[in-house]
Amino acid sequence: MTMLTRSAAILALLAGPALAQDGTAPAPDTQAQAQFRAPSDARVPAAGPDWQSFHGQVSGAKFSPLDQITPDNVAQLELAWRAQTGDVSDGSGDLPATVWSATPIYANGLLYIGTPFYRVIAYDPATGEQVWSFDTQSTLKALTQPALKNRGVAYWQADDPQDGAACQKIVYLGTMDAQLFAIDADSGVPCEDFANGGVLDVNQWNTLNDRWPLSLLQPPTIVGDHVIIGWAGNDWDWAEAPPGSVFSVNAQSGALEWTFDTLPEDIRARTGTANVWTAMSADEDRGIVYLPVASPSPNYWGGNRTEDIPYATSTTALDVDTGEVIWSRQWVHHDIWDYDINAAPTLMDITVDGENVPALMQPTKMGFLFVVNRETGEDIWPIEERPVPAGDIPGERYAETQPFPTVPAPLLDQSRLPDVWTLADIASFGECSALWEDMRYDGMYTAPTTEGAGAGAYPNSAGVVQWGGVGFDPERQIAVVNLSHVVQHIQLYDRSRYDEINGAAGIGESGFHPQTGAPYGMSLKTALNRWGMPCWEPPFGEIMAIDMTSGETLWRKPFGMSQRYGFYMPESWGSPTIGGPAITAGGLIFIGATMDGMVRAYDLETGEELWRDLTEAPSVANPAVFEHEGAQYVAFVSGGNSILKPSVGDMVSVYRLPD
Repeated sequence: MTMLTRSAAILALLAGPALAQDGTAPAPDTQAQAQFRAPSDARVPAAGPDWQSFHGQVSGAKFSPLDQITPDNVAQLELAWRAQTGDVSDGSGDLPATVWSATPIYANGLLYIGTPFYRVIAYDPATGEQVWSFDTQSTLKALTQPALKNRGVAYWQADDPQDGAACQKIVYLGTMDAQLFAIDADSGVPCEDFANGGVLDVNQWNTLNDRWPLSLLQPPTIVGDHVIIGWAGNDWDWAEAPPGSVFSVNAQSGALEWTFDTLPEDIRARTGTANVWTAMSADEDRGIVYLPVASPSPNYWGGNRTEDIPYATSTTALDVDTGEVIWSRQWVHHDIWDYDINAAPTLMDITVDGENVPALMQPTKMGFLFVVNRETGEDIWPIEERPVPAGDIPGERYAETQPFPTVPAPLLDQSRLPDVWTLADIASFGECSALWEDMRYDGMYTAPTTEGAGAGAYPNSAGVVQWGGVGFDPERQIAVVNLSHVVQHIQLYDRSRYDEINGAAGIGESGFHPQTGAPYGMSLKTALNRWGMPCWEPPFGEIMAIDMTSGETLWRKPFGMSQRYGFYMPESWGSPTIGGPAITAGGLIFIGATMDGMVRAYDLETGEELWRDLTEAPSVANPAVFEHEGAQYVAFVSGGNSILKPSVGDMVSVYRLPD
């Protein structure tokens, strides 16, 4: 599938042989397996004082080596400057609403921001003064999403930039209509030698089932001189959709270098997606890029794609120079739950049983943290294939087993639904209890059904871990992850019944989607009572730290405050979360991510909250930590997301210690 739709979230060039028992997909028979280029003792490169990518580093660690701000002085943190871009819409006028999740990029002595109106703004990092801006003049229409979305920009520079020469340093911004812009990072002027006068039309490669453009909402991943591009599309509405593909182009010319197709050639025309809509990560020394691959279409019925699709819902490692497969691990077999791999894997060097291990942690919507050797894809701690229940839909295929990691432990108990929240049940005169009785739930992999209120979806399609991903401190070997607890229910409707239901005006906004071309339409609804209260017991969100030498939890606590009608709920209830953490060598976690619009700092080793500030909307973007002219800064973008609440913003907030 692609990025989440609003209604869902109210609160391989050819297919390879069958999967091995451990879920590893061999490279296709038609090509030799690629080899990484570095010796086995190569390590993830150390982070620097810049924040040059969506996750700070292409490794996905979201770690800064800066230690000027510490647990002892973070309470003194003050606002250095605040800016509002003006690029915001609540959807009440002529423009769709905005969903803004752009991580600020600090590079070249400037702070670069991409906006949901598809502009780039360069700020002075110390004062917030605008240095330059560039407007793509892109169409502001919800072509593939229910909102105008942007997750920021990417940055590249030449190994030895030539003084006075244009486009030795480039900022890239993608648009919903599939155009990738390359802009000189010094001047804000398009790079004339990149593609067509500074613009690459990615949609030129959209040639099969081209029902919508290959939307570029996530910034590309930069590895050396490669600009690696994934794309997003329209969720849940089509059985046949553009097939998943990833493109690598040259950073300066925009010339196509390679394409990786995730779907077997013989079934591409009758399914689609299995695309990469979120960030990727890479091991630059080894020359490997890691793809978090989404599920195929349609998302909740797979009768048109009963063959093995080894790269779907997987982490797939490619040779960054050729696009050839090095290894692949499929995390959901025959995915009919929309369990996209929705976050970049985090690369980490860890010490396990006295050995230094080049590891990769893949967080998932299911609440699993899969940890494998990033060179080979082999288990570091055992990952077991366990039986899962079958369903009752004629013509569907049901996988007999699914992968379950043993260490770290699952982030929540997926074997049972959470208990009904007594407060919500009483307030709704038993609605919640009745819903629990009417849902089918035989564990996390309960198949979608037409019966009753459908199948319980816990974890839900929005995910336990969202696209912000996992942070990692390489010195302390501590991983940090924020997570959500949300119950939904999936229901299938045979085509004639769905067409009757879909006759009502506005039904699509309440979680109904046609899966056109499939024999079943579907609905996905959050388990709320008549007052909009969650039917399941809190907490609704948590944050936790994990010792990666053992996989054991160091601390865990409710995170954030839920809101309803403008009121904050008790902090013990927590909040659903979107966006990830940034970790510093000073021993701090900086994070927004919550419904309450707060930005916070936590002590990495104890989990104690040490600082907070209120912004205008949920800060659903990952923060950036950087050093400018000797001072350490922390930057947040507060753009809001309808997944959490109907609140939007256009605020950039940058903090530092007093002079």
